[in-house]
Amino acid sequence: MDFRQMQYLVTLADEEQFTRAAAVCGVSQSGLSAAIRALEDELGTSLFDRTTRRVEPTPAGLALLPHARTLLAQAAAARDAVVRATRELSGSLRIGAEQCLGIVDVNALLDRVHRRYPLLDLDFTQAGSHELVRLVRDARLDLAFVATEEHLGPVNRVELGRRPMVLLATPDHRLARVGSLHWGDLTDLDFVDFQESWAIRSLNDSTCLTNGVTRHVRCTVNDVHTLLDLVHRGLGTAIVPQHVAAKPQAAGLVTLSMPIGTPDWVVSTITGEPSTTAALVLDLLDVDLALTA
Repeated sequence: MDFRQMQYLVTLADEEQFTRAAAVCGVSQSGLSAAIRALEDELGTSLFDRTTRRVEPTPAGLALLPHARTLLAQAAAARDAVVRATRELSGSLRIGAEQCLGIVDVNALLDRVHRRYPLLDLDFTQAGSHELVRLVRDARLDLAFVATEEHLGPVNRVELGRRPMVLLATPDHRLARVGSLHWGDLTDLDFVDFQESWAIRSLNDSTCLTNGVTRHVRCTVNDVHTLLDLVHRGLGTAIVPQHVAAKPQAAGLVTLSMPIGTPDWVVSTITGEPSTTAALVLDLLDVDLALTA
């Protein structure tokens, strides 16, 4: 077993798909598959059950995962200790993020930046993606994590990952047992959605408009958990990124795949003027930095 294989193991378990895991690790799918097979051969057992839809750890894989995560965390801590001993960074860093992005664990990032650069003053803002884009363009934020590709202007953008969109409904909803959704199924539904500063709202509005769907947004919210609670209470359906449907608060709701052609949820980092501090933070966005499915 080697460090690289542990990275691949953890990422594949989180992403549940070879293609996405390879993209996160920055390697080819064949290279990642070969590394996992070599690890399975070395241990003499299968670590993942592979299907056409997803990849899931076997009991042996689940037994190995905590040790692999510990190894990666210890390696990250060791690198952080060396950095603290050789390079102190001070000043301030202004970071923004939309809530519950799913691709990157922003709280884990803030924690790691604080531990690695204890003299750095962190200023964190949580807001909708469109508001964050405006703050970066106005030089009021150094770095932001957003889920929009619109109205970016001169900012620099790096895509971190993407997820499909799904529809959430209660088990007794008329669409709950539909095998596959068509755009006509969504016409005149009641929806719960986010405020207009959130990227998901404009994504949903434009997608429905493009496909001739007339919808009624009955409830407008500014919090993911509130949205899920209102869907549970039958006040409307919701179009959300796939990772939101996997949250514990969504348990009991029916998840339906959106019609073919629905745009993905795309998460990116954006920065304005070049910043040494922001660049150092972006260096932490690696496989061992709490990237999540």
